[in-house]
Amino acid sequence: MKILILGSTGFIGKNLLQKLSSEYEVYTAERSSGVDIRVYEQIFNKIKDVQPDVIYNLASHGGSVHYVRNKAAEVFHDNVQMSLNLYKSIQKINPNIKIIQPFSNCSYPGKSNLQKEEEWLNGDVHPSVFSFGNSKRSIFFLSKCFQQQYGVRSVNILFPNTYGPGDSIDPNHTHALNGMVIRMLDAQERGDEEFVVWGTGSPVREWAYIDDFVNVLVRCLNLEGSEYPINMGQGKGYSIAQSAKLIKKALDYKGEIVFDTKFKDGDPMKVVDGNKFSEVFQNFSFHDHFGGILKTVEYYRSLK
Repeated sequence: MKILILGSTGFIGKNLLQKLSSEYEVYTAERSSGVDIRVYEQIFNKIKDVQPDVIYNLASHGGSVHYVRNKAAEVFHDNVQMSLNLYKSIQKINPNIKIIQPFSNCSYPGKSNLQKEEEWLNGDVHPSVFSFGNSKRSIFFLSKCFQQQYGVRSVNILFPNTYGPGDSIDPNHTHALNGMVIRMLDAQERGDEEFVVWGTGSPVREWAYIDDFVNVLVRCLNLEGSEYPINMGQGKGYSIAQSAKLIKKALDYKGEIVFDTKFKDGDPMKVVDGNKFSEVFQNFSFHDHFGGILKTVEYYRSLK
């Protein structure tokens, strides 16, 4: 089996590349190697040259809430343009190529608590992530249309926020839980007596450990297709305060965790319903949350 990974230099892509390379013939496409997926001819030529059986579409233009708001038009345009070029290329070269792609659960309605697949489109994306969340919804509609007319298969998976080893070392450009690990590690090294959590710490979030994320993407190779997305989730979340305390325990940080309530909390709960996931991905074993935090702490400590 030949596999092409788009976005192989990102957090998810690097880990997936490492996982797949021992078993499959894997190719990559990224701007650093001369393939800008926003340019149709470049991605078309790459796919034609590789002739893959499967393409992982991990290429994405995103960032912090502040970034996707300020760059709203660019974020939406780039994400949709990359996918338009990808689907058009596959349709022209070989409609039997299967696409596997993750969608962030921020594409759920802004007021959703327990996020169920059948309610995915029942409301507007939260204004803070309007551009990014709606670009992912648009890619679903695109995949559905190309399946209806050309038979192009897609496997779309909805993931909660990811954390774990291999992400950026910049707390402003890393995933949220990793950012808290980095900030508390820095506070420990400075000898700070307090660690500040922004907000009350009460919002509940579900987290996907990177190895679990990658293992789900690999198991998607066995799915024929699922244009309407399937959640990856356990239906289990942790408050920001709980996660902060687990990071403190993993670091053996002696300072006190305090909460700056001048910062507004986000939605009170965002947990991904896992009923359909457990049916499709039977006997899947998730990492323990504290175990994942321990490995994340070990990774960032090793970089110091």
